[in-house]
Amino acid sequence: AFVGYNMGEYFRHWLKMGRTVSQPPRIFQVNWFRKNADGKFVWPGFGDNMRVLKWVVERCAGTAHARMTALGYAPDYADLHWQGITFDVQKFENVTAIDHEQWRAELGMHDELFKKLDGYVPDELLGNRKGLESRLAA
Repeated sequence: AFVGYNMGEYFRHWLKMGRTVSQPPRIFQVNWFRKNADGKFVWPGFGDNMRVLKWVVERCAGTAHARMTALGYAPDYADLHWQGITFDVQKFENVTAIDHEQWRAELGMHDELFKKLDGYVPDELLGNRKGLESRLAA
């Protein structure tokens, strides 16, 4: 993608901004479009995203449980509201599984970007990337 300014400086700016506010925004990652081996979406659908978003809001408020994964904090099956839907623990485990090989390949793409930004990548990003690599190797 085209960016009209140095991305390393962009990252540095937002990391600095995050240190200046009393409650910096939290970052959550979701993949509503993950597919199974048959090419079908594993998450039940757009209307069910609120189940996860409710957990996100509760997590930000400090009231939701979370477990640590290689990628960060995630809910357990029991942490989401399942009323009105048939979505069992096995499906949940499938949708939240972390493919370490796939993530190591993703880190390779991070390396390509960081190489392009050589000398401009903030130390925090390099440290986070190294930590993720270490957690994925465990």
